[in-house]
Amino acid sequence: MSRGKAAKGTAIKKIEMRRCVVCRQVRHKSELLRVVKNSSGEISLDETKKIEGRGAYVCKSPECSAMLLKRRNLDKIFKTKLPNGLYDLIKEKILM
Repeated sequence: MSRGKAAKGTAIKKIEMRRCVVCRQVRHKSELLRVVKNSSGEISLDETKKIEGRGAYVCKSPECSAMLLKRRNLDKIFKTKLPNGLYDLIKEKILM
């Protein structure tokens, strides 16, 4: 069996890993909350993780939530000023 190929009759499942924009740790996609900016410039939470557009991921931890609000990382990533309501919504989703 050569490197990068599956044995005959088996498939290699891709592990989808993403990096948190706050703590910079790489985690499985299911452990993160996705915020997306679509082509029309609207920014929203992507619970399905399938909305097209520029995405940013945040850990589902209270520490990352607090640092996200303090640093306003998403403003820098999306190059626009996000409303405080969106940061509050993210914090609420993480603490649930």
